[in-house]
Amino acid sequence: MTSFDWKKLQNGSDIRGVAIAGVPNEDVNLTATIALTLGQAFATWLSQQQNKPTAALIISVGRDSRLSGSELMQAVMEGISSLGCQVYDFAIASTPAMFMSTITDGFNCDGAIMLTASHLPFNRNGLKFFTAQGGLEKKDITDILALAARNEFDTTNAVGKITAHDFISIYAQQFVDKIRAAVSHPDHYEQPLKGLKIIVDAGNGAGGFYANKVLEPLGADTTGSQFLDPDGTFPNHVPNPEDKVAMASICEAVIRHQADFGIIFDTDVDRSAAVDQFGKELNRNRLIALISAIILKEHPQSTIVTDSITSDGLAKFITADLGGTHHRFKRGYKNVINEAIRLNQSGQESWLAIETSGHGALRENYFLDDGAYLVSKLLIELAKSKLVGKSLTDLIANLQEPMESQELRIKIKGEDFHAIGDRVIQQLKDFAAIQADWQIVANNYEGVRVACTDAAEDGWFLLRMSLHDPVMPLNIESNVQDGVAKITQRLLDFVKTFDDLAV
Repeated sequence: MTSFDWKKLQNGSDIRGVAIAGVPNEDVNLTATIALTLGQAFATWLSQQQNKPTAALIISVGRDSRLSGSELMQAVMEGISSLGCQVYDFAIASTPAMFMSTITDGFNCDGAIMLTASHLPFNRNGLKFFTAQGGLEKKDITDILALAARNEFDTTNAVGKITAHDFISIYAQQFVDKIRAAVSHPDHYEQPLKGLKIIVDAGNGAGGFYANKVLEPLGADTTGSQFLDPDGTFPNHVPNPEDKVAMASICEAVIRHQADFGIIFDTDVDRSAAVDQFGKELNRNRLIALISAIILKEHPQSTIVTDSITSDGLAKFITADLGGTHHRFKRGYKNVINEAIRLNQSGQESWLAIETSGHGALRENYFLDDGAYLVSKLLIELAKSKLVGKSLTDLIANLQEPMESQELRIKIKGEDFHAIGDRVIQQLKDFAAIQADWQIVANNYEGVRVACTDAAEDGWFLLRMSLHDPVMPLNIESNVQDGVAKITQRLLDFVKTFDDLAV
């Protein structure tokens, strides 16, 4: 393993790799042997961070439904136990549940690992790491990979014990208790969701527990829930709330079964979206608006931190209609979460950090991006609304939504794609500055965002660098018919001047 490039496994604050062979041009680089070493590296890193011997550590391990998950998880646990650590085997779990194991009484694990690659294809897998302080940062992953590369671990004959625990049931009960207490139904406290039909779509990922361990004990009718069984081939649709096929599936199910509400999770349940009783999506800007309305009722005039591609209508809704402050920041769930934490530390109150992807983290929940927690907040409001004869979506009745929206992905063909991307963004700023009907939006933290003020365009666009890939995503929205096409054409004319770009 001396020639193995460990750095290639780093994906920001996670580890991701190819775990299954068979896909052209995707060589396997996350094997059981590699996973065992990563388990040893994390345990060693954790020992150093907490100034405790590895034999005194308790580390929990869980996985999503991926085909490679069982083998890789076993290898990770063997690696950890080889250093004398106690290991808690949670089997199929959710990413947020793994963090909760570090702060839940009776467990209080020193660290936790989730094997998942979120919504990526079946052949991928990865590792997410947690301590009681939250998810690890990019530098922590770099340090863990450096330990793995050195491969100098103090293994012991006194191998740590691996013990199975049904932690997902304990995690689910926390939602049951929270929803009961928050709704405080005057007639049936134990079943505050009685009389509501709520459909769950887990996409054959790890989120199926929410139907039978949360909703059913609360009295909800979950008839029509779909794809709850874990299946790493993902035979029905990609488990991703941003995927059009996935969202169409849950929307159609809500309509077909005449449900009051629909819920969809990504593979490891750190993201979610919803569907109203009419089969209309509650994701992206609508999801952000809905949870913002709830949070700003609880914490008036506080700040909502979002990623950079949220709409102008959402910004107006948060500020003018809800009386909050809207703070756009960089894409990337860790970026958004860390910015909200920074604002609080600086004295600017913020209780919500959320991406349009469905990553939503609340201050009341340790700023953990937890899709199950997010939808639980929505369900509390749904039940309360029903008690007073209102609809949940009444909260966002004033949200102005764009008539058209589109995302293009512009590929960078050169080797040094970061330098090329920086040059393109600077030249686009220069180009936009001389357009009479384009105005560069101030306080933009990544790329360039431009307001298009001509009546035929009436919208905006944002060009930025992808977080990890040689790609420049271009997001465009317009409030008028054919506005996106007009903005797009002007931008494509600009892009064509670069030999190293391709749409």
